[in-house]
Amino acid sequence: MTEARQPVPLNDLSRGIARDAAAMLDATRRVFESGYVVQGPEHALFEKELAAYLAVEHAIGLASGTDALELAMKAAMPPGRSTIVTAANAGGYSTTAARRAGFTVSYADVDEDSLCLDVNALDGVLTDDVGVVVVTHLYGLLTDIDDLLALCRDRGVRVLEDCAQSIGARRGSRMAGTWGDIAAISFYPTKNLGAMGDGGAVVTSNGGLAARVRQLRQYGWDEKYHVELQGGVNSRLDELQAAYLRLRLPQLDGFNERRREIVSRYGRAATRVDRALLQILPADGPQHVAHLAVGRSTKRDDVRRQLLDLGVRTDVHFPVPDYDQPGFAVQRVTLPVTSRVSGEVLSLPCFPEMTEQEIDDVCAAIGALR
Repeated sequence: MTEARQPVPLNDLSRGIARDAAAMLDATRRVFESGYVVQGPEHALFEKELAAYLAVEHAIGLASGTDALELAMKAAMPPGRSTIVTAANAGGYSTTAARRAGFTVSYADVDEDSLCLDVNALDGVLTDDVGVVVVTHLYGLLTDIDDLLALCRDRGVRVLEDCAQSIGARRGSRMAGTWGDIAAISFYPTKNLGAMGDGGAVVTSNGGLAARVRQLRQYGWDEKYHVELQGGVNSRLDELQAAYLRLRLPQLDGFNERRREIVSRYGRAATRVDRALLQILPADGPQHVAHLAVGRSTKRDDVRRQLLDLGVRTDVHFPVPDYDQPGFAVQRVTLPVTSRVSGEVLSLPCFPEMTEQEIDDVCAAIGALR
């Protein structure tokens, strides 16, 4: 990399905005001319198109991915139970949602390779009070959850898939978000399918759960100004965001393929360095949509300094397990894999609009690590 070249950014939303600007302006004009600002024709069409893409019966647009988690938890929690089990290495979003919903949170350790919930660890924490298990398909990997689903169903526990990072991932003909009882999606601008602001959705093929989420997103009303369900909120995906998401949804599979290609090239570059210094987590096959390009290093701080000196920006997703977050004030637990990987993971640049030169620069920087 020459001194005159700018550092490779971790992400650059302005490039996607520039690519889609003309279509977004047309969509904006269409919304303005319709006279609808919330839950209008764009919203209805996006819900229909998202459900068709995922092959589910119901998609319910919401104001954010965190709202989607919260309302999915409330809808799915079986009567008489009040505990959510989740992983603690995924940024705290499920813990935030569970606490907002008024539920107790418990944690299970993650698998060493997938970094997603370990079914053997989960078996040890499924007490009689557990009603929902949140499976976060971390970094874009639709983790293999067949055994986890069987375990949960034997115990009367519902499974909520957190697909904030995994929209478009599939195993065989089945998409992320279609394996459990209900799923939550985020459309935050950095996601694989990103809006121009906050947005989210709950998807399910369970009509009863879908009806509860639709009611909960509008104050718990069964009719206007009449609250039937406890725990209702005001959470609506606005018309503009729905219109923008509609124009990006057809591009999603192409975006995901480009992300996989970027991670694959980083992985090949990392074969030239000591594995203790840097390993790139693979993102091979349709089950992984490479939301992030993630490495592991036992010398993370040093590797990040070297990469920055070589013109590559990095970040850490996620550095602090939920049970170590002082603001959550949850019971401390000992989860050895979670604790170890939280000290090793780092994220490299990965977004569909990266130039070939930028990808080559990151690969060169990886190969130069010492």
